[in-house]
Amino acid sequence: MKRHSSIRRFKASLYASIAMMSGWATAHAQEAGASNADGNEIIVTARRRVESIQDTPISVTAIAPSQLEGAAALTIGDLQGAAPNVLITIAPTGAAAANASIRGIAFADIEKSFDPAVGVNVDGVYIGTSTGQMLDFFDIASIEILRGPQGTLFGRNTIAGVINVRRTRPTGEWGGKFEASMGRYGSFGARAILNVPIVEGVLAAKLFEMHQQSDGFYKTIGTGQKRGGSNNENFGGSLLFTPSDKFDALLTLEQQQQKFDPITSSLTRAGDAFCDYLPTGLCGGNITDDLYNVFPVGEHIGRYKAPAATLEMNLQAGGVKISSVTSYRESKETQQQDFSTAGLYLARRDQKYHQISQELRAAGDIGSKIDYVSGLYYFKSKYHILQHTLVFGAPVPYQDTVGKSESYAAFLDLNWEILPRVRVSGGGRWTHDEKSMFTKLGGTSLTLSPTTKSWSKFTPKAGIDYRPNDDMMFYGSWSRGYRSGGFNGRGLSAFSASQPYDPETVDSFEVGLKSEWLDRKLSINVAAFHTNYKSIQQSTTVALPAPSTGNETVVTNAASAKIKGLEMDLTLRPVEGLTLRSSVGYTKSKFGGFIVTQPVTTGVTLGGAPITENRNFDFSGVDLIYAPKITFSVNGEYTHPVDVGNFSGKIKLNAGYRYLARYDQQIAADPALYITAVQAGSSTVIVPRNDPRLRSDPQNLVDASISYIWDMNTAGAKGRVTIYGRNLLDDRGSNTAFTVAAWPTLWGFSSAREPSTYGVQVGFEF
Repeated sequence: MKRHSSIRRFKASLYASIAMMSGWATAHAQEAGASNADGNEIIVTARRRVESIQDTPISVTAIAPSQLEGAAALTIGDLQGAAPNVLITIAPTGAAAANASIRGIAFADIEKSFDPAVGVNVDGVYIGTSTGQMLDFFDIASIEILRGPQGTLFGRNTIAGVINVRRTRPTGEWGGKFEASMGRYGSFGARAILNVPIVEGVLAAKLFEMHQQSDGFYKTIGTGQKRGGSNNENFGGSLLFTPSDKFDALLTLEQQQQKFDPITSSLTRAGDAFCDYLPTGLCGGNITDDLYNVFPVGEHIGRYKAPAATLEMNLQAGGVKISSVTSYRESKETQQQDFSTAGLYLARRDQKYHQISQELRAAGDIGSKIDYVSGLYYFKSKYHILQHTLVFGAPVPYQDTVGKSESYAAFLDLNWEILPRVRVSGGGRWTHDEKSMFTKLGGTSLTLSPTTKSWSKFTPKAGIDYRPNDDMMFYGSWSRGYRSGGFNGRGLSAFSASQPYDPETVDSFEVGLKSEWLDRKLSINVAAFHTNYKSIQQSTTVALPAPSTGNETVVTNAASAKIKGLEMDLTLRPVEGLTLRSSVGYTKSKFGGFIVTQPVTTGVTLGGAPITENRNFDFSGVDLIYAPKITFSVNGEYTHPVDVGNFSGKIKLNAGYRYLARYDQQIAADPALYITAVQAGSSTVIVPRNDPRLRSDPQNLVDASISYIWDMNTAGAKGRVTIYGRNLLDDRGSNTAFTVAAWPTLWGFSSAREPSTYGVQVGFEF
C-alpha cells in the first residue's frame, strides 16, 4: 500500500509541475555540431549540456551537416557504418521504419507493442516506435550518436544508445535553401526551407517541404517491371518567439507521410513448407543477385501519415536554466503485402498510434565546482492494430489488438570537480512503466480481458575523468540501462496474448581516452567497453494448432549475453581544405543460458498423423543479431577555391569507404543442423548457428561526390551542383532477413540493399 501511495503522490506532483512550469525552459543552447573560430572544436549536447565533444566523458560521434551533404545522404539509414559499431537498416515490414543497433544490441521489430533498443530523439522528443525513424536529412543542424546505455538523461529504451537529431531553428532573417535532385531508378527529390522574419527580433518563422520519390530497384520476374517504389513527404513550419534574451519559445507543426510499394525478396529454400507451391524462381535462389527479382501477387499497399506538434520553451531564471519540451505525435498506417509467397500468405495491417510526452529540466551550478541537470518526464501512448490474413486463399481469425503504455520518471545528473582537472560524475533515473493490452481473435471465442502490468526501475550512472593537460582526457564510467517490459502484440493464443515479458537491463563498463595532437589538427578518441546484458527480450517463433495461421512470434526473456569491444574515432586536418575522418569498431559477443522450449513435428506418426512434442533448444552458441565483429569507415573531404568566369567558388570532393563484417539478422536455427537431433528424440537440441540465409555477407560500400559551390552575389547567395554516386562497387545482398515459423520453416523473405546508384543535385541558398 505504501508503494502505490508513493507512486500516486509522485504522479500527482509530476502533473502539478507540468501545469505550473510548462512555460519555462532553458535559454536555447548553442546548437550541437557548431565549431569555434578555428573550425576544429565540435560542440555537442550529448549530456544535456553545451560542451566540447573532447570534454564529454562518453562515447559520442558527431555528424556535421556538411558530411551529410557531401555524401548525398538522404535518411538516417545512410549513417550505417559511419560511426563505430553502429548499424541502421531499413525494416521492410513497416513505414519509414529503422532497425537500429549499437554495440551489438538491437531489437528488429516494427510492432508498436515492442520498444526499440536504440532511442531516436528529434529536437528533444523521443520517437516511441521504429516506424517514422527514417528521417529526411535536408533540414539538419546536427546529429550525435551516443553509444552505450543512456538511461539517466534519456530514459528507458536507450540500452544500446541514442541517435540525437537537432533540426535548424528559424533565423529571424530572410533566407532560404532549395535543392532538386535526380538519380538512378527514377529517383527525384525537391526540398526547400524558407526563413521569414515576422516581427524583427521577436517573432520569426521557418517553413519546410521535403519530397523524395523513387521507382524502386526490384525487378518483376517475367515482365521486368520496377517494384519497391516510394513517395515520401515531410512538410511543416516553425514559429520562434523571443520577447527577451531570457526567454524563447519554439513551436513546430509538421507532417510526415509516405506511400510505398512494400516489396520483399524470397529466401524460401527446399524443405520449407511453401517451397513446392511457389512459382519457378521464388524457391532456392541465392542471397545476392536473386534478391532483386520479385514475383508479387495481389495489390501491395503501403500508406503512412504522421502529424506531430512540438513546443520547446526556454527560460533563464537567474542562475538556473529551466527547460520544457511538450510533444504530440500520431500515425495512421495501412500495409498489405504477400511477403514473397506469391499470394500464399497475404496480410493486411491497419494501425493507429499516438503518443504524448512532456519533459521538464532544470540545470545550473552549485558553487564553482558542481553543475547539475535534473528533471521530470512523462510519456503516454496508445495503439490499435487490425490484421486480416489469407493463407492459401482461406481467411484465418483476424487479430484486433489495443495496447496502452504510460511512463513517468525523475532524474538527476551531477558533475563535481573534486580536484583540479579531476571530475566525478554520477546520477540516476527512477522510472515507472505501466502497460495494458486487449486482444480479440475474430471468428473465434478468444476475447481476452484487458491485461495490465507495471514495472519500476532505478538506473544509476557513475564516472570519473582526468585531464593531465588541455589536449587530453582519460575517463571511466559504469552505467545501467533499462528497457521496459510489455505484452506480445502478435499473440495469437490465450496464453501468449495475455502473458507479459519482463524488462531487460544492461550494465556497461567503459574506459576511454579523448585526445588532440599537432596543434589540434588531429583528434583521436578511443574507448573500450564491457556489457552485461540480462533478461534479453528475444523474439521466438512457436507452432500453433488450427484454426490459427500455424505459428506465432512471441517475445520472451530468453537469455543473457556478454558483449565487449573497442572503438576509435579519428579526425585529421593535415592541410588547409582537407579533412580526413575514420572510425573503427570491434565487438565480441556471446549468449549465456539461451534455452527455449518449443513444439516440433518429430517425423513420427500415430494413426497417420505426425506427432508434435516439446523440445528444449539451446541457442547459446548462435550469434547475436545485427552485431558485426568489425565496422570500419574512412572518409575524405577536400575543398579547393576555383574561379569560373565572373563567379568565385570552390570545388568540394568527398569520398568514403565503409566496411561491415557479416552479421546475423534473426535468431532462427539452421534446419540442416537440428533435424537429425529432433528426430532422434533428444530432450535438448544444441543449435550451433542460425539459419545461413539470415546472415548478411561482408559489405564493402564506396560513396563519392564532387560539388561546385559558387557565390551568386555579394549578399551571400550561393549555388551548388553535386554529382554523386553511392555503393559504387555495387555490393549486393540482404538488408533485413526473416524466416517464418520453425519445425518446419514455412518460408523466408528479405529486403535487399540499395545497389549502385548515382545522380545529380542542384541547390541554391540565400
